[in-house]
Amino acid sequence: MGFYGTLKMIFYKMKRKLDHGPEVRSFPSGKKPCPSPTGLLFPATPTTFRDIRAVNGQGQQRRRITSIQPPTGLQEWLRTFQSWSGPEKLLALDELIDSCEPTQVKHMMQVIEPQFQRDFISLLPRELALHVLSFLEPKDLLQAAQTCRYWRILAEDNLLWREKCKEEGIDEPLHIKRRKVIKPGFTHSPWKSAYIRQHRIDTNWRRGDLKSPKVLKGHDDHVITCLQFCGNCIVSGSDDNTLKVWSAVTGKCLRTLVGHTGGVWSSQMRDNIIISGSTDRTLKVWNAETGECIHTLYGHTSTVRCMHLHEKRVVSGSRDATLRVWDIETGQCLHVLMGHVAAVRCVQYDGRRVVSGAYDFMVKVWDPETETCLHTLQGHTNRVYSLQVNRDIHVRPPDTHALKVLLSFLFIHFMSSVSQSLTICLISGSFLHLLSGPHKHQSAVTCLQFNKNFVITSSDDGTVKLWDLRTGEFIRNLVTLESGGSGGVVWRIRASNTKLVCAVGSRNGTEETKLLVLDFDVDMK
Repeated sequence: MGFYGTLKMIFYKMKRKLDHGPEVRSFPSGKKPCPSPTGLLFPATPTTFRDIRAVNGQGQQRRRITSIQPPTGLQEWLRTFQSWSGPEKLLALDELIDSCEPTQVKHMMQVIEPQFQRDFISLLPRELALHVLSFLEPKDLLQAAQTCRYWRILAEDNLLWREKCKEEGIDEPLHIKRRKVIKPGFTHSPWKSAYIRQHRIDTNWRRGDLKSPKVLKGHDDHVITCLQFCGNCIVSGSDDNTLKVWSAVTGKCLRTLVGHTGGVWSSQMRDNIIISGSTDRTLKVWNAETGECIHTLYGHTSTVRCMHLHEKRVVSGSRDATLRVWDIETGQCLHVLMGHVAAVRCVQYDGRRVVSGAYDFMVKVWDPETETCLHTLQGHTNRVYSLQVNRDIHVRPPDTHALKVLLSFLFIHFMSSVSQSLTICLISGSFLHLLSGPHKHQSAVTCLQFNKNFVITSSDDGTVKLWDLRTGEFIRNLVTLESGGSGGVVWRIRASNTKLVCAVGSRNGTEETKLLVLDFDVDMK
């Protein structure tokens, strides 16, 4: 229920009490109602409009008409009115209002309306007032803060906004130096600032002006095969045998990692550690700050095509049909997982389970400690090219050209004939959303990213599209290459809360190989 809906409900209840008369409170034998300071007994609820004005402290504030004498018979008329029942009084008032001129009705409204415009929040103890406000949505809290100064102070409560931020998945407060002070001792809520910032960032993604992206060039005309984005650091791998480390802030290439003797086809990154896999059948562990190769991991007998890093362990998948679990601190191979009968193309690891997809059309779930396959997911009639696992969402592709997003264990598979549309459905398989329609991709989907609000997709058609995760609606194109449709391709995308990195190029020379960095952050100074 919104802010004004809450107010309407409260006023409605007040009106019902007046419509149906006072509540009669019975007292046990031997007990009496507490007397007022004046010694008079007041009922539990007001019985007349005069009582309401008295409770509001306005008993003597209404301006009375003193220019004329009371008409003859007024008191008798009032006594007659008081003798009628509630329904009879309502009928009489209806007839009286119908008989009044507009100026007389306006006079009644001026007398009556202020008595129902009570600031009930200000009358409550602070703790109760904050409890009432806690039921409001964040947007309604922002609106309530504009009511008056006291409501503004209440609506700035830091603990109140901390809970609202937790509900929205915001983990850190935002401290901003402000000059304007509402009253001595007043402090702006860092959690409220964090919520406002996130709301503005989401708005920028949806409809903010698309500024010219930063362009990062460095791999000449080679294909960018893998892309990582962590903090303000971007790492791109290429079939030119190198990886490049870039600053997402300045767009400068910080260093080039040289050491592989074959194309780099997979990579992972955490903090200042980079792991890469190559057609030279090795993995390398790098220091991103110095460019030093810390370890070279030997064991695979073919191209290292995929990998996934969790804490100090990385799981690699190879065209030799095996997966290997490595300790990146020691460089030791801890476990070998065998069971696929064709190249392993994709892998995910959460520290407890390994999930892999391969060219044998299978998806397997492994216990790496015992090196056993717990589940084999069969049914696909084509190669499994990609998957993604999340605690809350599983995405799995069907055998058609559609790509399905399943809520609970997120598997995303891109087949050789990758879909031009995306389908979101429940884990049970029931259909939710089809990310398609007139705005669907015109060629194969190459990559996908998502967060709690959006799905971001890239394609061989040279576009990056933004979709609403909850409704499945197309929002807008974030990137549209001029060479799209004639060879321009978006190979890879990576997104953070505020930035989108796209690896673009072409297979026929129509689009230069480069990285595009789009920024959706806001300045909260």
